[in-house]
Amino acid sequence: MAVRELPLFPLPDVVLFPGRPLPLHIFEFRYRMMMNTILETDRRFGVLMFDPVKGEIAPVGCCAEISQFQRLPDDRIKMLTLGQQRFRVLNWVREKPYRVGLVEWIEDETPDTDLRPLAQDVEALLNDVVKLSAKLTDQKIELPDDVPDLPRELSFWIASNLYGVASEQQSLLEMQDTKARLDREAEILGSTRNHLAARTALKDALR
Repeated sequence: MAVRELPLFPLPDVVLFPGRPLPLHIFEFRYRMMMNTILETDRRFGVLMFDPVKGEIAPVGCCAEISQFQRLPDDRIKMLTLGQQRFRVLNWVREKPYRVGLVEWIEDETPDTDLRPLAQDVEALLNDVVKLSAKLTDQKIELPDDVPDLPRELSFWIASNLYGVASEQQSLLEMQDTKARLDREAEILGSTRNHLAARTALKDALR
């Protein structure tokens, strides 16, 4: 079991997934200090979802690696980070001047069946949702070209694009079963599709 100390950055209602970008604007003094230290080492730190309602920090997060940064006047830093592997916090090493935790890396279990047919079904649902959204809003909405087709990577991509449901994203991040994650996303996308289809039908009927 690989364990290491990692500087930790709790962010309100933000859940980072492996392979996904996260732009950040660092202005708070303790986090400027943290980033300056990280930039001198391996450029990696942990992002954890902070629930402002419960006042709790999630136990599972995702490691971020700084890919680009720009120093602004008054020491603020703008940066682009990319999600790497997930981790679980074993314990807090210290809380000041910024949080550092002892973490263990976590991975999805190796699936015992071929998940590509399930991934294709989930992607078809995603396409339906995008088409219905475009029709309903009379806008041109298309999926980007970089949607992954590998099951695990697709499951992270979809989870990272579920907006406004940080607690749902957090539970998807914590899952270590790709099939369970894709199944849950199929449920979410299926109910979204049905909802959008009903609204589109109503809109058509009223024309």
